[in-house]
Amino acid sequence: MIKINHLTKSYDKGKRPAVSELSLEVKAGEIFGFLGPNGAGKSTTINIMVGKIVQDSGSIEIDGLDTFKASLQTKKIIGYVPDEPNFYEKMSGREHLNFICNIFHCDNAPLETWAATFELTAALDDEIASYSRGMKQKLAIVAAFIHNPKLLVLDEPMVGLDPKAAFNLKEAMRHFCVNGGTVFFSTHVMEVAEKICDRIGIINRGRLLASGSVKELRNFQSESLEQLFLELTNEG
Repeated sequence: MIKINHLTKSYDKGKRPAVSELSLEVKAGEIFGFLGPNGAGKSTTINIMVGKIVQDSGSIEIDGLDTFKASLQTKKIIGYVPDEPNFYEKMSGREHLNFICNIFHCDNAPLETWAATFELTAALDDEIASYSRGMKQKLAIVAAFIHNPKLLVLDEPMVGLDPKAAFNLKEAMRHFCVNGGTVFFSTHVMEVAEKICDRIGIINRGRLLASGSVKELRNFQSESLEQLFLELTNEG
């Protein structure tokens, strides 16, 4: 579903790239965790993947489509949650979700179901400006699911969620993949990745250190990787 080839992105020439020669593959139907400390290059990779910024070199293919050459087609099959959701805050939650359905030319019938899943039903007709940080995160998650994409790309999706909402999101991700979808999500918390991911990729300072199942990576003999595991476990 995802193929990243030698991806490189630098914001300031002459300085260390935010992402450097990154290559990895994600299979259809799996939950793939993109794991690393803050500033490791996770969001930069995701922003290139969803078409928010352009890479310096390398490529990303999603479902066989080059995300740069076929930007519109790839956006149609992605459900995306950014690390900092932005909304037209004078709109209500319902108006925002209807807007998303109009963009993707999809039925808004699932709106009430998804809103109930994340306990947003009572606030759907309120202005988004009145929402808490956690409610805005829930709204962004519902907007990602509602048009039934092939791929979910979620940047630190657990941030701001209460424990019940975080549990519901994990269950929704599992159900999504069981029904043929694929999930790519970033986190800096080892515990989250261990509990729900089929495979993970470890990134630090813009470079992929290793990828595989959690068990495989724990058995991987690397002092730097062992130290990173320890740091991420402590953060969790």
